[in-house]
Amino acid sequence: MSQQSFSLPGFFSSSAFEVLGYQLTYLELFATVTSLVGVCLGVVGARVTWPWWVSGSVLYGLLFWQWELYASAILQVVFIIAGIWGWFGWGPSGAKPATLKARERIIWALLLGVGWLLLTPLFSNIGAAATTLDTFILVGSLVAQILMVLEKYEAWVIWFVVDVVGTIHYYRQDLWFTSVLYAVFTVVAIIGFRRWLRESYASSN
Repeated sequence: MSQQSFSLPGFFSSSAFEVLGYQLTYLELFATVTSLVGVCLGVVGARVTWPWWVSGSVLYGLLFWQWELYASAILQVVFIIAGIWGWFGWGPSGAKPATLKARERIIWALLLGVGWLLLTPLFSNIGAAATTLDTFILVGSLVAQILMVLEKYEAWVIWFVVDVVGTIHYYRQDLWFTSVLYAVFTVVAIIGFRRWLRESYASSN
């Protein structure tokens, strides 16, 4: 189990209930539920997804920093900024899914790979836990989040990969409830991809 760098006082740090010997805190419980609602709303392209996304990101930012998963914690700041951007970018009618050009797909893939390689040793040097996987989740989620704000259905492909990695990563860090959440996110990413792909083709014909 990762050593927690600080403890949140009071209600949030207390245990909500126990699952198979795992003490689930109110912080992780609220973060999980809020994030799940936000992601599910994103599948249908509803604009209201973004306030939920921001709220879940604030809670998970606290949780990940507590567990010294600094890349994941910093990622939540990006999510908050992207959530505000997404709210104004989508407009009242919600997302209108489209696709990237072939050259754009290559560029985004390169940005993901290069960013991962460059940032991994940086987080390792500051003492972050599980830097390789944690940094991949950071960079992959950043790319996926930007593409989601830009209403590109390829975002869900990257979310799928990130969610698979996150499921394994957070399980290994003993954040079991969050690991289950990422497993659910993996299924949601498949549903989101199919829906956005279908809507993209429908709008282009």
